[in-house]
Amino acid sequence: MSGSSPHICCYECVPCPDGHISNTTDSENCMKCRVEEWSNEKKDRCVPKLADFLSYTEDTIAAVYSSGSILCCLLTFFILGVFGHFKDTPIVKANNRNLSYLLLVSIMLSFLCVFLFLGRPSDVTCRLRMTSFGVIFSVAISSLLAKSIIVCVAFKATKPGNSWKKWIGTKLSNSVISVCSIVQIKICVVWLSTCPPFQEEDTHSFQDVIIIQCNEGSVIGFYSVLGYLGILAAVSFMIAFLARTLPDSFNEAKYITFSMLVFCSVWIAMIPAYLSTKGKYMVAVAVFAIMTSSAGLLSCIFFPKCYIILCRPELNTKIVLLENKTR
Repeated sequence: MSGSSPHICCYECVPCPDGHISNTTDSENCMKCRVEEWSNEKKDRCVPKLADFLSYTEDTIAAVYSSGSILCCLLTFFILGVFGHFKDTPIVKANNRNLSYLLLVSIMLSFLCVFLFLGRPSDVTCRLRMTSFGVIFSVAISSLLAKSIIVCVAFKATKPGNSWKKWIGTKLSNSVISVCSIVQIKICVVWLSTCPPFQEEDTHSFQDVIIIQCNEGSVIGFYSVLGYLGILAAVSFMIAFLARTLPDSFNEAKYITFSMLVFCSVWIAMIPAYLSTKGKYMVAVAVFAIMTSSAGLLSCIFFPKCYIILCRPELNTKIVLLENKTR
């Protein structure tokens, strides 16, 4: 009939876009779901978005990381026990066994700090993640730096009338570790007291997923922690590289050089991968870098010694070590 309005059945049904729903069939008006919700397949009901984080129960990679962390921690503990049992042998005493104990404990803690990155993040774990990692690794790297410096000082002290003899002992190593670690601790304290990391929900990166992640708070604080570790690693690498050919009873400098090369390579490769990912994949990259660099330190520094202690005990004598020193 002319002038009459068309029937509603004659309208074409236009589906609502993603994130919108319609309560009635063939309705032209669509309602937008809340930020934390998403529309179901029929577009007639809003459902909660899925939470995305590195879950112990739903992500295989989290189970792999946690199992690997425990195994590496047990291996480190075993090596610590070996060094404790053979503490009076020449090869353990050769390069300051107390520094070796401290380095092993630091590596063990670095494997354990992986668990701060796994599971649903909270404000507490977000604040402990990078600060714990930064302090633990600064202690580990400063221990290696102290070992390298001791090799150089010991070589200089062998020359007649040299004043470097007074620096041989625990005083120098304790000073190096204390100063280097305190600087990192102060950086972390400033970061936590001014603009600390916190847990946040990213609802914009993906339409149907809420990313539960840690916001670093202060970008300057985050990169200051990483940058300081980079400086320590670079200095330790340079001193160890220069000391690698010096005669010593068991010169660890060549092993420290290689370990710092592995450490720096891992973290240089990690940074672009870390910045180009989101959500749990970003966390997975960080955990991989922590575990790989920790395993690199453990294998490069301690596996050669353990091989001699356990498999070639005939080389773990003063006579053999003194022969190596005079070459």
